[in-house]
Amino acid sequence: MENTELRAHVQTLLDQNPEGVLPLIQAGDPVLRVGTQQYDGQLGDLLPDLLHAMHLTMLDAPGVGVAAPQVNVPLAIAVMWDPGTDDPDDPDDTRERVPFEYRVVINPRYEPVGDEKVSYFEGCLSVNGYQAVVARYRTVRFTGIDEHGDSFDEVLTGWPARIAQHETDHLNGTLYIDKADIRSLTTTENLIAYWAFDCEPHAAGGILGFEVAQKPQV
Repeated sequence: MENTELRAHVQTLLDQNPEGVLPLIQAGDPVLRVGTQQYDGQLGDLLPDLLHAMHLTMLDAPGVGVAAPQVNVPLAIAVMWDPGTDDPDDPDDTRERVPFEYRVVINPRYEPVGDEKVSYFEGCLSVNGYQAVVARYRTVRFTGIDEHGDSFDEVLTGWPARIAQHETDHLNGTLYIDKADIRSLTTTENLIAYWAFDCEPHAAGGILGFEVAQKPQV
């Protein structure tokens, strides 16, 4: 889209959803597959309004991240947040799930730090109702700029690294199902019924017949 067309598109999207929660695009819509434009100020003073709406959409879903293509905006922008878990007995802790403060990421990139990968069940707000096991890099270097134009460059490990990879992939036209072991694909209801919704895929791998990257010792 040209800049004027893009601004008009975003303004219409915001006007049509005055409460701020935007419709989430589902798999099959081309906007999730064609990739995004790098953000270079195309939205001007509309950017804060779009970011606020994306934040509200993420919280409403609920989810731990929303990328701009998921709300029908083809720009390299995403929001991310995860409260983590404080319960040492919570099975989520096996994911190295720690608090991941709310952030806006613009034109992000990631690269692996080392070659260790970890497998866990993963879902997506744009593939509603399903989960599958994805082996992702345990640790990544994550770079880009924030909503103020300030650069960030950090090393993420565990679940924050998974969130960063998932959302950045969205901006390149990649869905988690592209990287998943398809034998692990399950409805969310069956994930709860058979695997206790703990995102720990080793038992499922043994029964369903797919390989699982070794989980780290935490």
